[in-house]
Amino acid sequence: MASLRLPDRVRTERRRDPSRSCPAHRAWVRRHHCCVPGCRRLPIECAHVRTRTDGGTALKPSDRWCISLCRFHHAEQHRLGEPRFEQKHRICLTDLAEAFARRSPHYRKLDDPNLRKEL
Repeated sequence: MASLRLPDRVRTERRRDPSRSCPAHRAWVRRHHCCVPGCRRLPIECAHVRTRTDGGTALKPSDRWCISLCRFHHAEQHRLGEPRFEQKHRICLTDLAEAFARRSPHYRKLDDPNLRKEL
């Protein structure tokens, strides 16, 4: 049976698509506290939310879907998986990422691919 896998060239181009990246937004997200209630650990990392976002198999979600997590909770997010992490800490990662995107001073770059290329 034939595999339904994308050619390596296509997968690599999709992964490196600059329209999915906004370094300024990631830096802005890292200036916040950890999104886990009550946590004040440092350092803060930019964690991408994978569930119900624009990522895919072997494709990191765009920077529109990132939140601030301390290193400890970022590792826990990956170790537990997002559904268990959300349940344990009583948070919704996609809601948090959407809130970050809406409030970001770089929101126009996150929502309009044409603006991202111009800016």
